[in-house]
Amino acid sequence: MTVSWGNGTAAGSGPMPELFCFGFGYSARALARRLLAKEWRVSGTVRSREGVAALAAEGFDAFVFDGRKADARVAEAVAGATHLLLSAPPDDQGDPLLLHHRSDLEQAPELRWIGYLSTVGVYGNHDGVWIDEDAVLKATQKRGRQRAVAEQAWLDFGAACGKAVQLFRLAGIYGPGRSAIDKLQAGNARRIIKPGQVFNRIHVEDIARVLEASIAQPSPGAVYNVADDEPAPPQDLVAFSAELLGVAPPPEMPFDTADLSPMARSFYGENKRVSNARIKQELGVRLAYPTYRDGLRAIMAMS
Repeated sequence: MTVSWGNGTAAGSGPMPELFCFGFGYSARALARRLLAKEWRVSGTVRSREGVAALAAEGFDAFVFDGRKADARVAEAVAGATHLLLSAPPDDQGDPLLLHHRSDLEQAPELRWIGYLSTVGVYGNHDGVWIDEDAVLKATQKRGRQRAVAEQAWLDFGAACGKAVQLFRLAGIYGPGRSAIDKLQAGNARRIIKPGQVFNRIHVEDIARVLEASIAQPSPGAVYNVADDEPAPPQDLVAFSAELLGVAPPPEMPFDTADLSPMARSFYGENKRVSNARIKQELGVRLAYPTYRDGLRAIMAMS
């Protein structure tokens, strides 16, 4: 794919494209690796010095930023970025980058693309039916409501200052090091049964594919669901992973009697099937891992 950086020019012409990741975590790193191979500059913020060291080992620049006040390093990074990826969560006051660096963002001379990583949690519960990006947002959990508010703030910002802001509502993220296979190997996988419950998922490398496709064809104000083709009961992933590992799956555990944290239990209060048709139709994305079985097999092959 030839990556365009928002003005019709390819990444290989003109100034070197530069991605700044506000929240340089698991998903951002997957995109960063792809872009680094295409000679992009990539940098970002993390929450700890250990995170800085881990990124430095992969060739990325990063610095610690807690989001509580303006930071000269963030201002400098934004001023030089052509692309901005946002994954740091909002808090009660709102999105930290908009709160402390709005004017820096408005004045960024080369900023051609802004991608905001949100969550399908903004939809809340839809009783297991299929929904798309036009579905009503009715999050009941605080984290989902905060994300919905932050989404609108970024869309409003983009419309007001002419920046190309795109929203990406991510399903449950999995990949190497973060999968049912890893949980089984660590001895902490559970097979919790709640009849009718399904969850949406997306492999981290497919997130990177979607983001790269959007960078190649920005669409200001666009909203994309980033999920695989097959929402599935959580116990099915555990059972399939056990089969791949050649071990017995954990015993079934009824949801009503399972010892779950309040946060874990809250996830089961939202049931929906999220359509990914738009990323295919508008961005031309072909998922590498269209089902959890494809993704888990690939993880197993790497281990």
